[in-house]
Amino acid sequence: MKKITFLLACYLFLGFVNAQEKLWRLEDCIRYAIVNNISIKQLELGEQDAEIAVNTSQMSRLPDLTAGVDQRWSFGRTQLESGLYDSQTLSNTGFSVGTSVPVFTGFRINNEVARDKLELKAATANLEKAKEDLSLNIASLYLQVLFCKEILKINEEQLVLSKSQIEKTQVLVEVGKVPLSQLYDMEAQVAKDELSVVQAENDLALAFLDLKQNMELEEDVYFDIVAPLSDNVINEYVSSVQPPQVIYSTAVIIKPVIKGQEYKVQSAGKNVKIAESYYYPKINMNLGYGTSYYYNYDLRGKVDPETQLPRISSFKDQWKNNAGEYIGLSLNIPIFNRFSTRNQVRSAKINISNQQLTLENLKKTLYKEIQTAYLNATSA
Repeated sequence: MKKITFLLACYLFLGFVNAQEKLWRLEDCIRYAIVNNISIKQLELGEQDAEIAVNTSQMSRLPDLTAGVDQRWSFGRTQLESGLYDSQTLSNTGFSVGTSVPVFTGFRINNEVARDKLELKAATANLEKAKEDLSLNIASLYLQVLFCKEILKINEEQLVLSKSQIEKTQVLVEVGKVPLSQLYDMEAQVAKDELSVVQAENDLALAFLDLKQNMELEEDVYFDIVAPLSDNVINEYVSSVQPPQVIYSTAVIIKPVIKGQEYKVQSAGKNVKIAESYYYPKINMNLGYGTSYYYNYDLRGKVDPETQLPRISSFKDQWKNNAGEYIGLSLNIPIFNRFSTRNQVRSAKINISNQQLTLENLKKTLYKEIQTAYLNATSA
């Protein structure tokens, strides 16, 4: 039993070590970074918030429903339950339920729904852009780690070579073939090579740290990467290097940063329509139900001599007898609002021009990035 327990513990320990000593591929690093990056999570929350905004604008077509209770005490001349006025002391408790249905809002609701849907698309595009930027950043840091590994390997091989040269020079000095100063030069070279190894190790550690930090990877987790296999990089990738004009014509259609800004331009157009909607009349349909209960302090305890009933009707009777319903239409015609609507329309149109300029600037920046990448690729 002890032997079985010992073997089981060894198996679990080795399995834990193997899980910790996982070699990360580039795809693994990018996938982990996208899932754990805080900025990505914030943009995902922004996308969810945009979805809620769409639902809110869509639900604004529905009727609302309100209920209210009103309690008043009156002293002196006041309106009685019969509608007449008299100098009495009484309390009035009112209950009401009402609803209002938007019939015509100058097409404001339709444009608000369209605008919020465009804002949702823009938020989704911004999220995709952030994932794309993070993927490129992780790839760059991943390549930097590979580069530092190769530099360290070269420096270590150079150190081994320099140390072997010391041994050969030592033999030559002993037989008088070379002067002692040459041995000192070789020892100095070994010291320089040792320094280069230390510096390369430090550069590699910093490259690993940058990669782990951008991945949001915990510090105590074992981390190492594996180099991708490629027989001939030039032959494999040179055919994919296209002229900048060709790349740009495709990128301007599919790049999230461009698509997101195009949605912003369209959303700005909907904001103009929303501002213009306040020029139109508004029509609402209103429905309601209400009742009330009156208590006259001057009549408490008194009985009607003819019916022998209390002069103050019961709560149940008043709830039934004082009830009333209503239905109606309300028309609100804007005549003059201190030029507020006009200025809102003008401001919305200026925002369209601003968003269009931002779009043009993004396109120019994208083309410059493609040109730079093309020159770097052909040079490499």
